[in-house]
Amino acid sequence: MTTKPPRFPVLTMEQLTDAQKPLAEAILKVSSVGLGGPYNPMLRSPVFGQKMFDLLYYLRWQTSLPLRLNEFVILIVGRQWRSQVEWFAHVPIAIKAGLSEAIIAELKQNKRPANMPPEEAITYDFVTELTTKHKVSDDTFTRARSILGEQQVVDLTAVAGTYICIAMLLAMADQGVPEGSEPPFKDGDS
Repeated sequence: MTTKPPRFPVLTMEQLTDAQKPLAEAILKVSSVGLGGPYNPMLRSPVFGQKMFDLLYYLRWQTSLPLRLNEFVILIVGRQWRSQVEWFAHVPIAIKAGLSEAIIAELKQNKRPANMPPEEAITYDFVTELTTKHKVSDDTFTRARSILGEQQVVDLTAVAGTYICIAMLLAMADQGVPEGSEPPFKDGDS
């Protein structure tokens, strides 16, 4: 079996330009994948990369959403996109944040998880409706605002949209899971 060369080989600190180094240093302070994952293509456009990094920092660590819901949104998007890296990286974080392994397993099977508490159910319904129908019904919006509140509805939307962008970057770069790790989604999975 022949492996094709990566579209974007992971850069080392020695290879970085002066424009890339500050972003890389900031990434290394928070990244569990070093300069890999979505950071690898982001470094190729350091101004964009810095702005996306700042947005990701807010959406990961300062958002109004509880971490469990934030990670659920990322997994919903990761499943829709079959994003190996998003799923691989965020399942452990979601479990640690308190998202049920049963819910994660059903989501991985491309099913609407059963037995979700109200805030998880509306998160799933809202994100799925917005990302598949490209709009949110009045009923879904009213439920989301009533359960989550206005700021959380805005942050929920921003997390979903941003992680679609991350999934696109990973897909464009043909980025896979770390070498030696099992990809979460197999060829032929729907």
